[in-house]
Amino acid sequence: MRPLAVIGPLARDVVDERGERIGGGPWYAGRALRALRQEAMVLAKCGEPERRSYLRRLASLGLPITLAAAGETTSFSFRYDADGRREMQVDAIGEPWSEGDEPERGLRRVEWVHAAPLLRDDFPLETLERIAHRRRVLLDGHGLVRARRLGPLTMDADFDRTILRHVSILKLAEEEAQTILGGGELEELRELGVPEVVVTFGAGGSLVLTRDAAVRVTARPVQGDPTGAGDAFSVAYLSARAGGHRPGSAAHRASALVSGLLRNKLLQGKTRP
Repeated sequence: MRPLAVIGPLARDVVDERGERIGGGPWYAGRALRALRQEAMVLAKCGEPERRSYLRRLASLGLPITLAAAGETTSFSFRYDADGRREMQVDAIGEPWSEGDEPERGLRRVEWVHAAPLLRDDFPLETLERIAHRRRVLLDGHGLVRARRLGPLTMDADFDRTILRHVSILKLAEEEAQTILGGGELEELRELGVPEVVVTFGAGGSLVLTRDAAVRVTARPVQGDPTGAGDAFSVAYLSARAGGHRPGSAAHRASALVSGLLRNKLLQGKTRP
């Protein structure tokens, strides 16, 4: 398998007032990579107060880790209602990613990157351009539509679309896709100009849009806390694409992995060998 990289900020999450836990794309994608036995490296960033404890947690993944620390850790409090809808509050905002947060030497072998922002502008345009140089980047839609402000999480389509020039695969949750479209048909996402767009619907599966095809992929419904499922899907999809699978096949494999992780409670629970 070709090595991958996951790059992004960590989060401090409070779920249903049950106490704090580590979150963010590098954490959840890292757990999925462990299950996949995929060669990969994790580049994460957090606030200085959490650095030591989060580094210990990341070390449990058994992957090469680089952790930068500065300022605060982006923090969220959220809960899920009976229908699985998430209510989310932004309690603190971390510093954007910068050139000094990634070891260029370590990235030389990497051709595929999962860029996992939490909020808009976590990856400034010039940063994503640098990361994407000679690499294929899957960008999580959080970094497009989630407004960078404290208080109730708000989403809008007020993002700089030139950032998409550096994106090979765009992964969007359904609500993120609808925020961008403003009520249009999902196939209109092709107009963003990204070669592959993947829209996920939770238990409803996913839709993969390429320039010449639209593939709907079903998923097996599984009960459990879905936090982190999007990051697990993204990195499993990227792993399959890096391994030569076509987009539809990659989405099938990603859905199967996420179902297994949720069924066995491996996204938030103890890490298994």
